[in-house]
Amino acid sequence: PRVNTSLSSDDLLLEDLETEGERQLKSLLHHQLDTSVSIEQCKSKRKCFAPAAFYKPFGEEAAGALSLSQFQALQESDKETASLRELGLSDAEILLWK
Repeated sequence: PRVNTSLSSDDLLLEDLETEGERQLKSLLHHQLDTSVSIEQCKSKRKCFAPAAFYKPFGEEAAGALSLSQFQALQESDKETASLRELGLSDAEILLWK
């Protein structure tokens, strides 16, 4: 039996395609090998991180037996307090808001 070694046009097109993964790898390699760095570039790439979240568990409010509706109300109040903390309000300001 004879084996056909010629490639069809479809096979050639599939080999020429560049996948997203290959594109990402090439981009990462390019950035890694690029050693020309300026202070302005470093400043523009500076990351700004949000402050750490403050977690305060239910604690005393949830102690004992609660009905489902009471617990859900407590949970909603805690979500509101957490979102106010994320905005940067202090505990005194949150109490004033409520």
